[in-house]
Amino acid sequence: MADTRDLEKVLGGVHPKDIDKYLEENKSELRPEWRGFSSYVRELLKEKGVRQQDLFLEADIPERYGYKLLSEEKHTKQRDVILRICYAGEFTLEETQRALRYYEMPQLYAKIPRDAILMVAFNTRPGSIITVNQMLRDHKEQPLRTSGIQD
Repeated sequence: MADTRDLEKVLGGVHPKDIDKYLEENKSELRPEWRGFSSYVRELLKEKGVRQQDLFLEADIPERYGYKLLSEEKHTKQRDVILRICYAGEFTLEETQRALRYYEMPQLYAKIPRDAILMVAFNTRPGSIITVNQMLRDHKEQPLRTSGIQD
């Protein structure tokens, strides 16, 4: 899988008459417009054999609210809710970063201590979200917020 920066470098040398060639050669790397957060998450859950009902239970998100988020009927401004969904859905760090991009939220950033701890959690899968929250608390960081305030 190519990094976005690598694709941008390649694009720097693409002549307008070669756009079709670029698009064809990089087809697997390009994000189709129709593929948003909802379809991406549902596709991954299906691949991983994770039922939405189990996802919401593990993420500690009210089921009704979770279904509305995944159908894009509701939108949240809380990145922690999306992180909970990704963690409970057994997403890898890379899949989580992509889900955050699709949801138009900031990706996890290695220079932010809390994000760094979360990156380790996504890479090592130390246990449930409760375990992840304990890791955060142990390092004097805020645990993943619940969806109590649904905005």
